[in-house]
Amino acid sequence: MGSMARAMTALSADIFKAYDIRGLYGSDIDEDAAELIGRAFARVIADLEGKPTQELRLGLGRDMRLTAPDLAAHYRDGMVGEGASVLDAGQVGTEMLYYLVGSRQLDGGLMCTASHNPKPYTGAKLVKRGAIALSGDAGIQDVRRLIEAGLNDPPGGGHVEEVDVYEEFQRAVLQFVDPAVVKPLRVVVDGGSGMAGPMVGPLLRELGLDLVETSWTPDGDFPDHEPNPLLPENRDLIMRRVVAEGADLGIAWDGDADRCFFIDDGGSFVDGDFLTALLADSMLRKEPGGTILYDVRASRAVPDTVERAGATVLINRVGHAYFKTRMRDEHAVFGGEVSGHYYFRDFYCADSGTIPALLILELVSVEGKPLSELLDPLRSRYFISGEINSEVSDPAAKIEEIAAQYADARQSRLDGISIDYDDWHFNVRSSNTEPLLRLCLESLVSREDMERRRDEVLALIRA
Repeated sequence: MGSMARAMTALSADIFKAYDIRGLYGSDIDEDAAELIGRAFARVIADLEGKPTQELRLGLGRDMRLTAPDLAAHYRDGMVGEGASVLDAGQVGTEMLYYLVGSRQLDGGLMCTASHNPKPYTGAKLVKRGAIALSGDAGIQDVRRLIEAGLNDPPGGGHVEEVDVYEEFQRAVLQFVDPAVVKPLRVVVDGGSGMAGPMVGPLLRELGLDLVETSWTPDGDFPDHEPNPLLPENRDLIMRRVVAEGADLGIAWDGDADRCFFIDDGGSFVDGDFLTALLADSMLRKEPGGTILYDVRASRAVPDTVERAGATVLINRVGHAYFKTRMRDEHAVFGGEVSGHYYFRDFYCADSGTIPALLILELVSVEGKPLSELLDPLRSRYFISGEINSEVSDPAAKIEEIAAQYADARQSRLDGISIDYDDWHFNVRSSNTEPLLRLCLESLVSREDMERRRDEVLALIRA
């Protein structure tokens, strides 16, 4: 019992985040903590399903982090200790765990991953039935409370079944495109030494692409760069390689490979807003009149594209738990967040880093135009600031100040505050985890107009 008591006092409330559990290996999350989290997770799912833990079927996956095999074994021991049957998929990309939970109609699943975080981190992404994420307000804090209250001796009686979902997953995602139309494009791929190589690599080779592979082998030491392509220093390499190789495009994935990012033929990074617009266009060609979701931070390029296609577009709060639930409620065919999360109704409403890669390769092939040319109409009309963070001591008061300052605008409080004028608009929202306000602003006039308005709003936020 000594080790359990020790782990309980060591579990910091800070590791229980808005969308996952995450912290430093050893000091925040160790093997004892993993076992407790596995046990509490099984109980939370049993409660949601209204049945005893002994009747649960739960999925388990882990990424390539050096600590993952050990920690995943302890998450598994925790779930099995509570009596659950665990389907262990081994080393997979996060969306493969979603696929396992969705396709086998499991009660829930746990992915041992710290996503795009640096090497010392570890964590877990937790989902309930239908591969819907648990979030801070729905499930994750319940896990914390159960552990803090103390878990008595586990009933035991569960068992483990090892499953291999690679081939089945790859066949399922290939259904999203017509492989016959994909041309042998030259593509630089950067897996960030994460899970993209084994997950997506076989599909790209099967499509006959001319691949230039970098950081393509899973390696939890991350020898080339951290697995976070949103940081400019981590995408510098692929941007240069696309140009040096004369490639048609570049695709980079984060560590657990559930997000992908694109570099066009000129070596420029493709903003998530514009990628969402292209993916919406692609999905609406396959399902005319379908419903598309986008987030409050996005460029008007997204609703304009969808409305031009004669389809329905709905704005949504940021965060995958919110997206997945709303996707289901609205039967939306596709949803996109500017942070690189792209959700597909026919993939259990889950986010995928594989399907967008396939869709963009198909779109570039079918259009017979370089990616930069497909983006030109968007880049020349919509001038976006990207997300800009400011430290603010009282975020709520600052949001009220913004509301008063722009009282003549259309205003929405769906997520933070959105201020809308005909030719420019912005959203300001609080960080879930830090005393920060995040600004995304767009002008439909010019880059100069965007910069002027951006500086004006930042001055107000930082005053």
